[in-house]
Amino acid sequence: MKVILTEVVESIGQIGDVINVAPGYARNFLFPKRLAMEATGRNVRELEHQKRLLAQKREKHRQEMLSYAEKLNTVTLSMRRKVSEENKLYGSVSTADIAKALKDQGYEILRKDIILDQPIKQLGEFSISLRLSQQVSASMRLVIEKEE
Repeated sequence: MKVILTEVVESIGQIGDVINVAPGYARNFLFPKRLAMEATGRNVRELEHQKRLLAQKREKHRQEMLSYAEKLNTVTLSMRRKVSEENKLYGSVSTADIAKALKDQGYEILRKDIILDQPIKQLGEFSISLRLSQQVSASMRLVIEKEE
């Protein structure tokens, strides 16, 4: 029996796959749990239509993220921090600090999307990577200066 998967089923396939399964497996497991639907002509056409709509929506989102990334690539954040005599920061600059500074400038970036290997603990200029989506990332400059 041919079915169209509506959810990911381990060891069988992904969403939207048209597969051949035993009729009992489909009637007793896949259909009651709404993991699949019968692969009739109408359902296959509807699935193709949904795939096209989803592809258009993904491409539109990707284009929006690319334009947002271009804006973020030009951003330079400047932070002032207290330092010791060896020019080491009291405390550190973390992803939360960077997210707050970006929000103050009008950019909505979650702190989990800011990629830092470790918190910054010294003065200087740094390049910070930002993950905007799975396929799109941006890079911005961060300058940490001595507070007078």
